[in-house]
Amino acid sequence: MRDHDAQPVGSIARRLANILTSRGIDPSSSPTAQEEPLPALQAAESRIPARYSNAVADHPAVAGWVHEVAQAGRPGPGGASGIAQGRSLLIVGTTGTGKTHQAYGAVRSLITAGVRLRWKATTAADLYAELRPRPGHDGERELMDLARCPLLIIDDLGAAKNSEWTEEITMRLINRRYNEMLPTLVTTNLGMADLRQHIGDRVASRLTEMTDKVILDGPDRRRAIAAERRRIAAAA
Repeated sequence: MRDHDAQPVGSIARRLANILTSRGIDPSSSPTAQEEPLPALQAAESRIPARYSNAVADHPAVAGWVHEVAQAGRPGPGGASGIAQGRSLLIVGTTGTGKTHQAYGAVRSLITAGVRLRWKATTAADLYAELRPRPGHDGERELMDLARCPLLIIDDLGAAKNSEWTEEITMRLINRRYNEMLPTLVTTNLGMADLRQHIGDRVASRLTEMTDKVILDGPDRRRAIAAERRRIAAAA
């Protein structure tokens, strides 16, 4: 377009507004930035149970831990930080108070913060079931993989049946992570006195030193959600 063909800005704006209106678009609305999904977060969510795929670490103590771990990360390829040594969390609460939700939310928050993260998650019951000796299975190798993993979630510690063998497995796993100062997220329904009785003094002592305790209280959220669904169904 030549200079003498230029149109006033106001005229162009009105034409554009008319075009947008004809297409059902409000010309006065601000465009919403569409964030690209993080590939690392997408990969993590494929491993996170569906129940917790949108979990958020919204408890102040858990969010603070995420910030500390992210800040302490070691620089890696491309400048992205990788998880390093750090404190662990012991998330304590009765059934349904959101302990597992907070743990998976912490993983999602770390990845969103740009931390390169290799992590694993298991319940205590699944841990013992997987490591129990059986033909053709290298339980020792799997135990060492869990012990060396940069971030590990151990859910429901103290919920599985206890024995000398489970106490030894727990001791070896926690002791290795304690010595290497590897961040570990542990959830439990038990207070420290009951947990100590269940997992032994040696494990409880290490957990006491290596973790910051987060106590979740309140009603059972699962029962509250079920009650609300029943109320809605009855009112329909």
